[in-house]
Amino acid sequence: MEPVIEHRLGSSPKARRFALFMRVFIRPVFFYSPLTRFMLRLAVVLDWGAPLLMRPAKGTVVERVELAGFHGEWIRPDGRAADRVVLYLHGGGFFCCGLRTHRGLVARIASRSDAVAFSVAYRQLPGAPLPVSMADALEAYGWLLDQGRKPENIVIAGDSAGGFLAFTSALAALKNGLPAPAGIVALSPLVDLDHEARASYEHTRRDAYVPVHRLKALKRLLLAGMDGEPLPSPCDRDLRGLPPVFIVAGSREALRYDAELMAERLAQAGVPHRLQIWEDQIHVFPAFAGAIPEGREAIGEIAAFVRDTTSPVALAD
Repeated sequence: MEPVIEHRLGSSPKARRFALFMRVFIRPVFFYSPLTRFMLRLAVVLDWGAPLLMRPAKGTVVERVELAGFHGEWIRPDGRAADRVVLYLHGGGFFCCGLRTHRGLVARIASRSDAVAFSVAYRQLPGAPLPVSMADALEAYGWLLDQGRKPENIVIAGDSAGGFLAFTSALAALKNGLPAPAGIVALSPLVDLDHEARASYEHTRRDAYVPVHRLKALKRLLLAGMDGEPLPSPCDRDLRGLPPVFIVAGSREALRYDAELMAERLAQAGVPHRLQIWEDQIHVFPAFAGAIPEGREAIGEIAAFVRDTTSPVALAD
């Protein structure tokens, strides 16, 4: 099987202006802030302030759920109930962002997919290393199954670091004898923790705001206590048995490298997949759908994948 890659051409003036804003105002903050435990703790400010800018649509019902050592939240657009569930794992480099920063994005995906979403506040740095984040993501999937949710109606989705967790959760479910979800959606996913090859990738230095040069230091923090163990990079795992995968990435972002690499590995494993590369779009551009028309279009593509890969659902009145 050859990698299935679609190139979505064209970039709107709004998208170009937004990318310029990110390069001028956001990139310097991410590039020059020291990656210390103190700075990692300050990153929580992003999640606190997010509701001021990234609210879900009016009428969306949000319900907090306590799990074992962490929590999540149901997101029900227009208060609906549905059999179809999007299990969402937020990005943020395993140290920043959270439920609030991604609530608007998750609500949009759920609404367009005729689904409800369960968004997970998995534990992350500086309080927890990568194995804990991975365990929490898997626990959330198992919890949905325990609640009677059918695996054929669950799609695991995530962006960036959350894309990493979407893959590891599905792989761990298969390894532990749990049923596979209906599909996986990965937005600009991180899938390779060996950063040497990405360092020389042509788009790494042109990324609008992702500080790829900090990934080596981040890797040391993430893998604390895992000395001698193999890297848990999804791209290096046995991917056979995974459900259909849909990947979205921008053409000029550093993690396009990961998206293309994962498409190649999925093809080698015989896993049905599709990678869309959107011209001149920034990292996780669907998260900015309120400002970028291509973000709204990409969410439509994500929603179509979710609907197509799940069983028919019955919406409650």
